Amino acid sequence: MQPVTTFTLFQYDRWPSRWWAFKQMGLFDGTAGDAPGLTFARMVGSGAGNGFSILPNLSRYGLMACWEDRAAAEAFFEESAYYRDLRRHSAAQCTVYLQPTTAHGEWEGQQPFVLQGSFDKSEPVAVLTRATIHARHLASFWRHVPSVSRRAHMEGAHFSVGIGELPLIQQATFSLWDSAHTMMAYAYKSQYHSKVVRLTREKGWYKEELFARFKPIGLVGDAAAFGIEAGVIGL
Repeated sequence: MQPVTTFTLFQYDRWPSRWWAFKQMGLFDGTAGDAPGLTFARMVGSGAGNGFSILPNLSRYGLMACWEDRAAAEAFFEESAYYRDLRRHSAAQCTVYLQPTTAHGEWEGQQPFVLQGSFDKSEPVAVLTRATIHARHLASFWRHVPSVSRRAHMEGAHFSVGIGELPLIQQATFSLWDSAHTMMAYAYKSQYHSKVVRLTREKGWYKEELFARFKPIGLVGDAAAFGIEAGVIGL
């Protein structure tokens, strides 16, 4: 068995569907309808603008899931009544299949990704960054980050979305890059990114943080609806 991770995006265009999707965030229990082979799952919302906003984007949600193998993931998307309900209410869906290669930190006290393969800087890469912000630092975090992020341009990233499980407190980003070279150039040379990293360390904003890299190995669904440049990342 070769474990696999999936990240699924859902677009909700009608207000009744958006309200339905918003309620699913609160109802989600981590089992995704008791899906066989599921080892970890989180439902996430997204932020307005480029993601780093106090205001939510009520039309876009995501599901990050880890599976014992690809067959279990495919069976969920093809046969699960739970996923069928998510798909029925949404206007568009897209799933990226991912092979975790490196990870540092924890997600609610655990590292959910089973690492496999090697990290090749010349190949396309997906990146997940996630943090839980200390309650005592919420005012400081949200006072600094939006003004900085408005000037951010992730050169080399062919898709990025700001996501999170709890508004204001749990924040994350998911991005797809044409190569790890461009991703690392942004990480180490971008004035925006270096300022955020510096402020994070100086002010001790985060209670918990996680950084993970993945090799994109598959793409299913309406990538164009989410602005994902599938060809650029080799899918």
